[in-house]
Amino acid sequence: MRAARYIGGQKIEVAGVEAKPPAAGEVTIRVAYNGICGTDLHIVLGHMDARVAMPAVIGHEMSGVISAVGPDVDTLELEQPITVMPLRWCGKCASCLAGHQHICQHLDFVGIDSPGALQEQWTVPASLVVPLPVGVSLEHAALVEPLAVAVHDVRRSRLVQGETAVVIGGGPIGQLIAIVARAAGAEVILAEPDGDRRAFAAKQGAIVVDPIEGDLAAVVDEHTGGAGADVVFEVAGTRGTALDATRHARTRGRVVFVAIHPEPVPVDLHRIFWRELEVLGARVYEREDFERAIDLIASGTVPADALITRIVPLESTAEAFDALLAASAMKILVDVQGVKA
Repeated sequence: MRAARYIGGQKIEVAGVEAKPPAAGEVTIRVAYNGICGTDLHIVLGHMDARVAMPAVIGHEMSGVISAVGPDVDTLELEQPITVMPLRWCGKCASCLAGHQHICQHLDFVGIDSPGALQEQWTVPASLVVPLPVGVSLEHAALVEPLAVAVHDVRRSRLVQGETAVVIGGGPIGQLIAIVARAAGAEVILAEPDGDRRAFAAKQGAIVVDPIEGDLAAVVDEHTGGAGADVVFEVAGTRGTALDATRHARTRGRVVFVAIHPEPVPVDLHRIFWRELEVLGARVYEREDFERAIDLIASGTVPADALITRIVPLESTAEAFDALLAASAMKILVDVQGVKA
């Protein structure tokens, strides 16, 4: 079967790999679509070479159908449409025993630490599979994983109706956070230098600011009476935005760091002290976040078609990475089976 693999040197190749039949407690999935995300970009840029065993089949934002079922699996059926929550935890470490399995100290993030979904047939533990309801298309279902990230980020922030949220960074996750925050009843201010991404956010109801040409602090003051935002989400992942994030939060506001920073960056600790801010990390998701994400897609709350810039065949995976690195697309899906090629 075919798979897209990261081979190092910022290169992706499509090659033949051996199919793995399902063992006890496993299923094999005929992968339909796989979205490319920021973590995948970090992998291809070499930021995670110490963690990824090359050649590595990557990918974890996916949808597909069950094509084979191993022994002892009686809750899933052949041809059942599904997605996957790609986290395997040990169940024994302090985090797991405290009920925080999603940030297990020995977490296997499937698609990074073990083979992922950019292959025609993908075998995983049945416990990772999340069934899809009738009416959710496989194209839209490939957005469930990144949307679950946004759901978790907003839930972690404790954002409630009537509050104001600032989202710094209008890439896919920033856009999804803005959508989820608005669905929770918050007013959202999104800062993003790219005009197309600002236009997308504005269409979804966010107040948008160009942080280069405009004054984000002034806009936040205008919409909060000078108090500052209840929650600030740092999603851009730059030194400047990390330093700036605390500036926009109100007294006892919450600042949520969502972006992956490969290197340590400065944070304004005096501001945190002065305003008694809460600084929160938000990583991946829990099962309830996946289920909420599916509900948001099924209800049409998330404009799934508008988020998908284009769909490319598996053979064009490398070109899709290039387009995303050039910031010329929102979300590109890889059609793994070549149905729409």
